[in-house]
Amino acid sequence: MKILNVRDAEFKAYGKVVEGLDVSSLLKALEETPRPDDVIYVASDEKLEACDCAEKIAYSLFGGMPIQIGYCNGSNYLLNAVEYHRDSEVNVALTDLILILGKEQDIEADSTYDTSKMEAFLVPAGTVIEVYATTLHYAPCNVNGNKFCTAVILPKGTNTDAPAAQNNTGEDKLLFARNKWLIAHKDAKIEGAFEGLIGENLSVKDC
Repeated sequence: MKILNVRDAEFKAYGKVVEGLDVSSLLKALEETPRPDDVIYVASDEKLEACDCAEKIAYSLFGGMPIQIGYCNGSNYLLNAVEYHRDSEVNVALTDLILILGKEQDIEADSTYDTSKMEAFLVPAGTVIEVYATTLHYAPCNVNGNKFCTAVILPKGTNTDAPAAQNNTGEDKLLFARNKWLIAHKDAKIEGAFEGLIGENLSVKDC
């Protein structure tokens, strides 16, 4: 895949780079989080949420809504799935990382999605980005084989246990966790997920 940069014009369709927030305390706290050989995601971490910039992030990027600050760390080079929320997600990258992104608007009526429509973006270390609610995304990928580490900031309760299943709309079959709609690739073998990604399970391993 061609790797673009979040400061390139192409990223504007998916999100924006956030300027002006001092997140140094959050970056320092992220240094203490684990970086396993696979991928770990923790939705809410007390030490990260205690950082002095947490209140400023809640105000400036979520309009004062209650938020959770967690992390996604480890090693990965495959797309595997896409998810989206009803709200923006904010990432604060401690390390360089790559995000593979798409658009919710390109999901077909049968809830399938063609991975050839996705683009990959480098998020340089220290960068704060907003990923729009309509942007399809999933776990970050390594840069040059190095493990990644990023804060993941979302409205409180997101990505926690899913509510009891209902069947009100066709989209309901994608609801995988609270405020998390997910479409998986069959090769990823994600238990309980709707397997609707069509095409290649994209990789940045050789990029």
